[in-house]
Amino acid sequence: MRTFVVLAVSTVLVSILFCTMVIAAPSLPDDVRMVQPNPSLPKELSAFWGKWQGVKGNMELFVIVERIGDQNAGIYLWRSGDPRRGSPGWRRVKAEVIKESGKYKLRFRGGEGTVEFTLIGDELEWYTAPSFSALLTRVP
Repeated sequence: MRTFVVLAVSTVLVSILFCTMVIAAPSLPDDVRMVQPNPSLPKELSAFWGKWQGVKGNMELFVIVERIGDQNAGIYLWRSGDPRRGSPGWRRVKAEVIKESGKYKLRFRGGEGTVEFTLIGDELEWYTAPSFSALLTRVP
């Protein structure tokens, strides 16, 4: 009985500690079309392809790089509501692929300024000049 109580209490405590770290993904747009990158693309560039999620303060962020080529990428973005950053919901953008200081970046002009995505190790950095930055992790 003692083992059962210890396991039950441990399960509850772990759930409480980690439940704030879990993000409920929004429903995907109906027209998402994941197109595998061409095998001839550099691995550093094709690594952008996929789904990413992260949190910045109380704002949840999702990015889907649905297709990527050597010159541009098709991206879907979603963020929860932060009045300073626009309304919540999905929006599709076309980003240009650039290479700066030996690193690939995806860049587009958004309503709030120039947005750049850069891979930093296994994470995707979302940067909007001059002061917004968030790290996102890959999700299945």
